[in-house]
Amino acid sequence: MRNLVSGLLLALSLAVPALSSPEVAHLASLEEDVLGTQNPPTVAPVTSSESTESEDDPKKPTVFNGITVPPMKEFTGPGFDEEAKDGYWFVKHFSPYCHHCIAIAPTWQTLYEFYYTSDPVPSSSKSTKSPSGLSTFERYYNFHFGSLDCISWGDACNDHDIGAFPTFILYKDGKEIKRFEDRKDMENLSNFVEDALESIKPGSRPVNGFRLPEPGATSVETGVPPDVPLGKDKNAAAGAAAGQQHMDSVNSAKENPAVASPTLSATKMLKPTNPTATPNPAGTSIPLTAESFQKLVTTTQDPWFIKFYAPWCHHCQALAPNWLQMSKELKGKLNIGEVNCDVESRLCKDVPVKGYPTIHFFRGGERVEYDGLRGLGDLVSYAKKALDVGSGVAYVDAAGFKEMEETEEVIFVYFYDRATTSEDFEALERLTLSLIGHAKLVKTDSAVLADRFKIHTWPRLLVSRDSRPSYYTALAPRDMRDYRQVLDWMRTVWLPIVPELTASNSREIMRGRLVVLGILSREHADEFISGKREIKNAALEWMDKETHAFQLERQEQRDAKQLRIEEAEDRNDQRALRAAKSIRIQISEEDRRQVGFAWIDGVFWERWIRTTYGIEVKDGERVVINDEDSKRYWDTTASGAPILPSRTSILETLPKVVADPPKISPKYTTGTIEHIYFNVKGFSSSHPWLSLGLCVGAVLIMGYWGRGRIRRARGGLNGGFFQLDGKEGLLNGSGVGKVD
Repeated sequence: MRNLVSGLLLALSLAVPALSSPEVAHLASLEEDVLGTQNPPTVAPVTSSESTESEDDPKKPTVFNGITVPPMKEFTGPGFDEEAKDGYWFVKHFSPYCHHCIAIAPTWQTLYEFYYTSDPVPSSSKSTKSPSGLSTFERYYNFHFGSLDCISWGDACNDHDIGAFPTFILYKDGKEIKRFEDRKDMENLSNFVEDALESIKPGSRPVNGFRLPEPGATSVETGVPPDVPLGKDKNAAAGAAAGQQHMDSVNSAKENPAVASPTLSATKMLKPTNPTATPNPAGTSIPLTAESFQKLVTTTQDPWFIKFYAPWCHHCQALAPNWLQMSKELKGKLNIGEVNCDVESRLCKDVPVKGYPTIHFFRGGERVEYDGLRGLGDLVSYAKKALDVGSGVAYVDAAGFKEMEETEEVIFVYFYDRATTSEDFEALERLTLSLIGHAKLVKTDSAVLADRFKIHTWPRLLVSRDSRPSYYTALAPRDMRDYRQVLDWMRTVWLPIVPELTASNSREIMRGRLVVLGILSREHADEFISGKREIKNAALEWMDKETHAFQLERQEQRDAKQLRIEEAEDRNDQRALRAAKSIRIQISEEDRRQVGFAWIDGVFWERWIRTTYGIEVKDGERVVINDEDSKRYWDTTASGAPILPSRTSILETLPKVVADPPKISPKYTTGTIEHIYFNVKGFSSSHPWLSLGLCVGAVLIMGYWGRGRIRRARGGLNGGFFQLDGKEGLLNGSGVGKVD
């Protein structure tokens, strides 16, 4: 509903062309310059080496037995559970670089086309059969085929315990029920499908089987039995005989593997090996192809820092000197590589690369994208931080943690004991890459630290920001192993209490909240240190007040619920008692207006501060309270004096700004028309139903007014209105007849 109302109001507001002020556009253009080209030109046509991929493009419909077959479902990692939650799904987990996967691809595609076009109800005529009819294969059995690229979506394949390529798994309502573990050919895959279909609708499959198509064929005779009758489990004796024959063949193959028939075998997923050779011995950036990428990067535990670029991209050309110099400075420390996406388009698509240049840090099959600045110092600093995670999560004791607190603003601490399992530690290790450049992650079993942070259950995860702990709430042991859920929580707390605002973190800091932004200058060391300390003290005190207010509000709701329960018990009213007990305390800190704190280097960002807020940095240190979503800000107190970087000035002004409506008039960073647009947008977000009612009312009024105008216009043509000259009237509109 909220999105609907916002869309309606956006359409109304766009009736007047929106203007964009230079102040607002400046930060966006700066970010675009820093982060690079986001809409690259079309990549060059596919070369001859990639013609095979083009010929078998899975996204194009095919034709089998004269029936159009839609493309096979291609799952994405994040959407797999949601998309496979209904019915049966036979899924191929594969790697586009695996030779066995490439060899089995025609067989798998033909198998899908054969079953999709098959008629599960022989009595139904093809002339009346439609793709959406109930007699189609997919509708009749609710059975589907799909594929999952384990290079593009490695995390999803890891979640499903994929240890070899290709792996075929049958899912029911999103849950694995059986794996295909026989020879990978048309006959055995079909037998596996037939067994599944027979279990879904017993007695619906032909007893003697049917003729199967050859891999890559576009047609096959239907209703024709196979050349060799199959022993099906629908016939107990035949099933037993077939099973014994299969076991004899397996035992024979084990005893004499040399005479075993050549079949497709699975490509074992190589377990990443630990680094052995000296990384980057020549101090250069190594050009990588799809083959060398798999050999050097994905199948080893060697860390790699890799850029994906296009030769025509201006941002890539500007990055090249710094990238080369970084390679020299990291000689013997970190492998540096680069991939030309005009040449290796398939590899860049699998990563995936959405803009040029894109930079990733790889360690084995895991990766994280670098989204920071592209100066030499920024690249080298990030690379050195990334190297720290190569040895895994570091262990600290109480003394080591105390030393770390003096240098690190944000520290994640994982508490464990002897009962912590290897699965817990594996999930912990998967978090390290995502934390590069954000925060430290350590583990400990120190009793001193457990007592300090009041840890009574293990494993437990917390974040310490300026010695203030915040705990990750795990309702069950598996919640500690769900690294995506843990990482989502980490993202909400990995910023320092008062971070520095930069181009790379500006969106993360500014959006969705009010931000108390201190404009400081490093040129005045004493004032700079004092200003940061005052802003941090104000932030800590504000957080304490908000926490206390939240606890009071929640306690009030609990007390109100308890009063209802006691009142119902006194009246012996069971219905009221059940209703009182069913009341849920629905209150969250996220429902309150979020306030963040940050500081910005006034000298470095002098031009942006002057054009956005109209503040001259040379006039002294100042504080603004910014509301990025509404494009407005406050830079004065209730008395009209500037907000200074002091605890008293900030805490006196902030409550008046947070109030709804604000008790201090704001200033705006946009023009008049944009200001109206953001006001309308904010109102629709806060009052969606009222906004919808206003929109509907406006449409009705405009329709009624327009209808009246049309009626009057038609009346004028037909003489249906009064004229004051006495020659025409309502009863004599035509002007013909007696006139007094």
